[in-house]
Amino acid sequence: MAPDRIAVVSDVHGNVTAYEAVLADITDRGIDVVVNLGDVAGKGPRGSHAVALTRQRCAATVRGNWEGYLTAEDPPRNPALHWWRSELTEADKEWLGALPAVIDLELSGRGVRLLHASAVDEFTRVRHDHSDEEFAGMFASTPFTRDREVLGSGPGDVGGFSPTVVVYGDIHDAYLEVRSGRTLVNAGSVGNSLDGDTAASYVILEGRLDAADAPFGIQFVRVPYDIEAEIAVARELDMPDWEPYAIELRTGVYRGLHAQLGLTVE
Repeated sequence: MAPDRIAVVSDVHGNVTAYEAVLADITDRGIDVVVNLGDVAGKGPRGSHAVALTRQRCAATVRGNWEGYLTAEDPPRNPALHWWRSELTEADKEWLGALPAVIDLELSGRGVRLLHASAVDEFTRVRHDHSDEEFAGMFASTPFTRDREVLGSGPGDVGGFSPTVVVYGDIHDAYLEVRSGRTLVNAGSVGNSLDGDTAASYVILEGRLDAADAPFGIQFVRVPYDIEAEIAVARELDMPDWEPYAIELRTGVYRGLHAQLGLTVE
């Protein structure tokens, strides 16, 4: 019997050009189940369109820090954030604001937890060069992880669920680390890769949802897309901060380092 495969995407950030390329690749591979790890909108130009694609194609979605910014009752007074909020419909914001914190499932007998940033909340960042305590904390049961959605027929209640695989997003930097039987995976970013590789990133989980002794696998996929077409959309819509956005898409380098490295939009 063929294994079950789940595509895990994260941090689309309104980059519909990249998102459509990734979703097409997922379809070409015959994968039906897609899970989104949040930050669907904001930072890129077409958040509402990205929300529509997510609602259409994803079996489940968790909330990221940008979902918090975009749906807050009293958001920061930031003109750029106001632009990204106003680009969304009220129905978009209602849906984004109701997303769960985590998604739990069992695949080949392994407890798998999917979340945006950490088990603390959607704003607490865990980088690839984390501490031992931060690594352990990603597998903890916390008040935050009680707000969960279960994918498939299991697992049981959150108190009895102990993940051995955690997949997250947030840092836009794909990697995998195994320690003492626990596997921590960052799916990278679909729409705003910042790990030096400009191609969109996502992860495929492979196993069996109905068998505890089946093989289990994790695959990273990088998908090229038309970066210049995406930048053109941002410019045409007069999106705030389109220049650092363009440099990030072209270089895979975080905007806070652009001046130091002499990177410009020209």
